[in-house]
Amino acid sequence: MLDQTTSAVQALAQLWQASGLDPAALARVRLGGSRSLPSSFAVGAAAQASIAAAGLAAAELWRLRNGQHQTVSVDMGHAVAEFRSERYLRVDDQQPADPWDKIAGAYRCGDGRWLRLHTNFPHHRDGVLKLLGCEHDRASVEAALQAWQAEAFETAASEQGMVVAAMRSFAEWDAHPQAAAVRALPAFTLERIGDAPVQPPAPAERPLSGIRALDLTRVIAGPVCGRTLAAHGAEVLHISSPQLPTIPPLDIDTGRGKRSCHLDLEQAGDRGALQALLRDADLFVQGYRPGGLAERGFGPEQAAALRPGIVYISLSAYGHIGPWAQKRGFDSLLQSACGFNHAEAEAAGQDAPRPLPMQVLDHASGYLMALGAMAALHRRANEGGSWHVRVSLAQTAHWLRGLGRVPGGLDIAEFDPDSLAGWLEESESGHGRLRAVRHAAELSVTPAHWRLPAMPLGTHSAGW
Repeated sequence: MLDQTTSAVQALAQLWQASGLDPAALARVRLGGSRSLPSSFAVGAAAQASIAAAGLAAAELWRLRNGQHQTVSVDMGHAVAEFRSERYLRVDDQQPADPWDKIAGAYRCGDGRWLRLHTNFPHHRDGVLKLLGCEHDRASVEAALQAWQAEAFETAASEQGMVVAAMRSFAEWDAHPQAAAVRALPAFTLERIGDAPVQPPAPAERPLSGIRALDLTRVIAGPVCGRTLAAHGAEVLHISSPQLPTIPPLDIDTGRGKRSCHLDLEQAGDRGALQALLRDADLFVQGYRPGGLAERGFGPEQAAALRPGIVYISLSAYGHIGPWAQKRGFDSLLQSACGFNHAEAEAAGQDAPRPLPMQVLDHASGYLMALGAMAALHRRANEGGSWHVRVSLAQTAHWLRGLGRVPGGLDIAEFDPDSLAGWLEESESGHGRLRAVRHAAELSVTPAHWRLPAMPLGTHSAGW
């Protein structure tokens, strides 16, 4: 069996090299434990390495500010639990309602191939139903898809802004031109996009004390980035539009440590409010469809012109180059399109798609966004400049695949609920009393924690 502990060490070294930070810092990481989840992929190594890389980047910022080393320790089992943090959330001892729409999931089409629908947002659900001309129930959708070939429906739906994916094998994905574009990219990219003076951070209590981050993201990956930055002391302001749908349990889980306000960027006054916030920000984290914010005056170069020295972090589904650069997507769809559901099904000896045991692409991408953000802050402190960090679910998928397969990995036991107790914490919030997974990166001098409770979206004013 592949040793996931060894794989995690190698994966961490790979991410650290991409960050451009001091290689000597790797000696101050302690990776413990070996507990993973049933999968033929090295999901435990991916969780441990990505969380450790973000934690080590925070420790390096602390060293830059205070001249003091500290160690970073990450237990693999704890990291895996954090990669399923939304699953373990409890509010007043109750499990939140299942966020999945009743027709979301995998279907066999008329050509015998499998297709996955993502319909958790009402406009995505309604668009799929309109295209199929059927009712909102699984039997109707199954019947309607018999008239379609999987890739033909994927194309038709994507052209209308819907989010679906045909299931491909690794061989089929590797032959796709988008896969070729992704293979040319590292796990994340860091690019200087403007000039600005060097901005060395002053000594402070925590690695990101005084760093202001605007978080314009939804669902999992982007919000996990903001939650991670807040865990290391950043002032994170989450900005959502009252006109856009969200998934409440995810908002609660990823809202720890943040303030939250509403801005509608279709309104000139609210765009002005965001400009004012941006002028005093250090980080701008966004997961809108490619080009969406640029249309409203908040693309990376526009942000750098407004706030020289900004670190702009972009999340996309399939990457910023290639024929699918504009294509929308979610973790479950990328798992299908890029070959993971097919490969996992083959390992299990089944025909139907088999998902990975967590939204690993989302969670890993969130920590890579945080790693890139902190690496860019380090570059800004030493070199000056404005910086653009790019992360995509497809790049993360390519990185995960490169960690190797785990023979017999599907025989790994699921977590016993009692084994989670040491990784959970309780706190008050604007939603009730929360029980949730605490952060898995343990820093020896500046322990990660969330100073602010999770609150309902729009609770706070749009100001620092």
